[in-house]
Amino acid sequence: MEEVWSGTWVADRLGVSLEQGEGAAASGSAGSAGSAGASGASGEPPLEELLGLALRRNPKRAHLLVSRVLGKHVPQSPAVVHGAGYGLGQRVRELLGDAAADAVVLGYAETATGLGHSVADGLGLAPYLHSTRRPVAGVAQAGGFEEAHSHATSHLLLPEDPRLLAGSGPLVLVDDEFSTGNTVLNTIRDLHARHPRAHYVVVALVDMRSEADRGRLDAFAAELGARVDLVALASGTVRLPDGVLAKGQALVEEYETAEDTAAPGVTGSTSTSTSTAPVRRIALDWPVGVPDGGRHGFTPAHRVRLEAALPALAGRLAEALDETSDDGPGTGPRPAPVRVLVLGNEELMYAPLRLALALEESWATRPAPRSGATREVRFSTTTRSPVLAVDDPGYAIRSRLVFPAHDAPADGPGDRYAYNVHDTAAGGFDAVVAVVDSHGDTAALHAPDGLLARLAPHTGRVLLAVVPSYTPTPSERQEPIMTEPLRGPAFSSYAAEDVGWLLQDFSDVELEAPTEEREEAIQAGGAHYAESLPVEYQPSPAYQELYQSALTASAARIARAVGTVTETVLAERSPSPVLVSLARAGTPVGVLMRRWAQARHGLDLPHYAVSIVRGRGIDANALRWLAAHHDPADIVFVDGWTGKGAITRELAAALAEFDGFNPEIVVLADPGSCVPTYGTREDFLIPSACLNSTVSGLVSRTVLRSDLVGPTDFHGAKFYRELAGADVSVDFVDTVAAHFDAVADAVADEVKELLAADRTPTWVGWAAVERISEEYGIHDVNLVKPGVGETTRVLLRRVPWKILAQRGAGADLDHVRLLAEQRGVPVEEVDGLPYTCVGLIHPRFTRGATGADGKAVSAK
Repeated sequence: MEEVWSGTWVADRLGVSLEQGEGAAASGSAGSAGSAGASGASGEPPLEELLGLALRRNPKRAHLLVSRVLGKHVPQSPAVVHGAGYGLGQRVRELLGDAAADAVVLGYAETATGLGHSVADGLGLAPYLHSTRRPVAGVAQAGGFEEAHSHATSHLLLPEDPRLLAGSGPLVLVDDEFSTGNTVLNTIRDLHARHPRAHYVVVALVDMRSEADRGRLDAFAAELGARVDLVALASGTVRLPDGVLAKGQALVEEYETAEDTAAPGVTGSTSTSTSTAPVRRIALDWPVGVPDGGRHGFTPAHRVRLEAALPALAGRLAEALDETSDDGPGTGPRPAPVRVLVLGNEELMYAPLRLALALEESWATRPAPRSGATREVRFSTTTRSPVLAVDDPGYAIRSRLVFPAHDAPADGPGDRYAYNVHDTAAGGFDAVVAVVDSHGDTAALHAPDGLLARLAPHTGRVLLAVVPSYTPTPSERQEPIMTEPLRGPAFSSYAAEDVGWLLQDFSDVELEAPTEEREEAIQAGGAHYAESLPVEYQPSPAYQELYQSALTASAARIARAVGTVTETVLAERSPSPVLVSLARAGTPVGVLMRRWAQARHGLDLPHYAVSIVRGRGIDANALRWLAAHHDPADIVFVDGWTGKGAITRELAAALAEFDGFNPEIVVLADPGSCVPTYGTREDFLIPSACLNSTVSGLVSRTVLRSDLVGPTDFHGAKFYRELAGADVSVDFVDTVAAHFDAVADAVADEVKELLAADRTPTWVGWAAVERISEEYGIHDVNLVKPGVGETTRVLLRRVPWKILAQRGAGADLDHVRLLAEQRGVPVEEVDGLPYTCVGLIHPRFTRGATGADGKAVSAK
């Protein structure tokens, strides 16, 4: 019977079609500087052989191109998966000629880590690096970028050898699909500014650019003054009829509603078996010193050693799969498996792919013992990307397993997915070999709702193979320049003794950009938010009056929270702590905590402000300065409030490489239940959140940009001396401190209760953030800002889309309503919100656009 194309279901319902390219010029045909070659010559495979179609909840496009040869969502023969990348690598080698010996290959996390590595195999002598979303202690960042509209945007480049990306030879960039090209072109632009090259080659399985985007690549190459070639297996376009987005969203809504009645953790095709396969661990003898992938670089020497070890590694897998030991009393021996899935884990694609390929090759001439059946190996990988599952042979994602992340991701907990694992139409798999790195071999992996437990009901046996996570050798570090902290009045309007700023003074550098321009650059992937500054918001008289009213109403409440958190720190952390606030929201809190300790205990506590940047980490040179001047055990990191806890996790990850520091941050308000040490867990208006620099010592938010911050430098910030007339920084501190005596007894009672209470963080707000991200079609938790403080920041610094307010919220939101009115942003009252309010950043912002899809233009 003829196979049904796995895009038929979507094509029939939405009218979506794939149109094959007409065979453009062969790769490299346009060879002068400033030109862009393209692939797509005659003889390329049909798009239907490479792609299927599925649906997902997304405000920009509901359809999803699902690769059938990538080894991510669709189980495929490892020979096909590796062969696709290897063949592309051979074509690149032919294109480059002698220059191939100087090439470096860069792949993209998470989908193209294995593809990029396979391309490097085909090139032969090229070292390989892939981007990663996992910060790694001790490894200097060689670059980074934001991926437009991804589920988790921050990509890091963390080569063990910083010279890997510093050469002048060809750079080969590999992604699974080339559509708009934003991510790849932004990467080239960033790396070209650091280390210019004459030749770039973009490699993808499919080139699905529109005509406009094809011309854009030509213009980009001319602007760069370099050659940019494109190599792909096939080219074409996706034809979308009018109204396809609304129809697709309706289909997703219909089938997701049906999914809610499915078995826990399982959607699409659902097994009715009540048996549970045992989980057995395979002891792999992974070669010492060979990386588990390209996160920190993979050299030709590593490749030689891995190739030599693969037959023995595959032999160990085969032995474990063919073991006939009983699973328990009364079960008897199981037959040797015939159909086996080797399942990789998110970015960990290459190691499990090569294990699967070696197993497939070793079984090619060896039928299954006892049964004599021909054996089959398939390969796929788990992912963080949610896709709708529909059990239909004409749909690319027939089943879905859902389980929690198990590798302590830097962007926080969340669901992960394994697709088409229990495809009953194909007979299912007799065994699944789950391959993880040691970083992901955690209690969450083995939990009752973890990946292994989700796999067990859908296969005869589950084997776990753990590859050791590669730990790079720390490179020789340059010592930071031990300059003294900046202090007022030369830098900031605070008194010199109130705070020392471990920052560079960028006051004379032009860093500001209009809010809309910054948002467009950030969401397009061309900039990180810490590389520029928003234009400082100048409050209107009405807003200044609102701020003063809020301060008058809440000063005593804030004083009580300041006293509570300070007394808790003195009782539990250190009798003589060194306060280190996270600039700049934490700095007014640090000043107030210092004032409390001085007023109530006569202590003169040191207080410094340092920079921390989401996705980039804390200022490591500032930490080294602190360690050189104070006992790290006395350092207490201070922030204003928690939202969803991103900075809390960022700090914990960054401190892993520094001995002696306690990573537990303390905050004035913890509405997200992210920390154990806080002044309150209520989500109320902290007046300092109403304003920017004028309540934070006239200091900007911090800046981290490679052309301004060198390897031995502190991060930077600006001192807005010109705003002195509007400054209320000292007045805010004085007003709150005036209530210290009045709240002292209440603080003592509250601290006594807290010290005896269970204050373990519940992260109650994180689930709400993920739910809101999906319900509102945003699909990026970084664009959901929970709590009064974070919502205020959205309205002051970003391009807000809408504000969700707890129904019946009172005066604490007066300033939010006023700002929203001034910016024309709707405030939507909702029930069941764990925060007082949540700010939503525009998910698809382009200037002049309105609506979630970023396309409809306002008529104003």
